[in-house]
Amino acid sequence: MNINNSKQNIKNVKFGANPIIWDYVNLFDCIFGDNVSIGAFTEIYGSTIGNNVRFQSYCFVPKGTTIEDDVFIAPRVTVLNDKRPPSHGKFWAKVIIKKGASIGGGSIILPGVTIGEGAMIGAGSVVTKNVPAGEVWMGNPAKFYKHKKDL
Repeated sequence: MNINNSKQNIKNVKFGANPIIWDYVNLFDCIFGDNVSIGAFTEIYGSTIGNNVRFQSYCFVPKGTTIEDDVFIAPRVTVLNDKRPPSHGKFWAKVIIKKGASIGGGSIILPGVTIGEGAMIGAGSVVTKNVPAGEVWMGNPAKFYKHKKDL
């Protein structure tokens, strides 16, 4: 494991091969696949993370989130799980980010959303509903922009 210093708060976490973890992270009750990179000041708890996932700095991923293989999460991405905070789990909804998706910096993913395989979310977007596979969405609220193949 490549931990870049010792400012870590890691509890009840299972890592696959070759994780890279930068300073000042909070990781609790998670399962990580192989070749995961976790940027500084990131907090992830109660989530399942696939292989080859990259989190840049200042990301937040709450309990009940599933992130599949080959996903890129840019800086300051926030995933939310509570539809009526603070519901203490009563109104939590899972978020799923499918294989090969890319989430632009500063985006917010609301509870219960699924982001489809290979989809792209533009920087600063607020994703309020499911994004189909292979589509590019952006804005607040995020809306369809174009198909990824047309970029």
